[in-house]
Amino acid sequence: NIPANAKWSQNGVTVAGGNGRGGATNQLNLPFGLFVDDDQTVVIADSWNNRIIQWKNGDTTNGQVVAGGNGEGNGVHQLNQ
Repeated sequence: NIPANAKWSQNGVTVAGGNGRGGATNQLNLPFGLFVDDDQTVVIADSWNNRIIQWKNGDTTNGQVVAGGNGEGNGVHQLNQ
């Protein structure tokens, strides 16, 4: 648990997206969920792009689509929000 009076020793930095709304691999469009694994890879459910995209630790330039990204639908290569 984080106490209500916690103070951070560093400034925040953008590690994913940060280039406006869109569908490029350096953009997000209505991100809905976030997960950080043991290797500090950031995995995001990018809902309006119907994809799961990840950013490896240290690579803040472009993410990698790991699921979906082929439009909305029920196909094996698609996600539907």
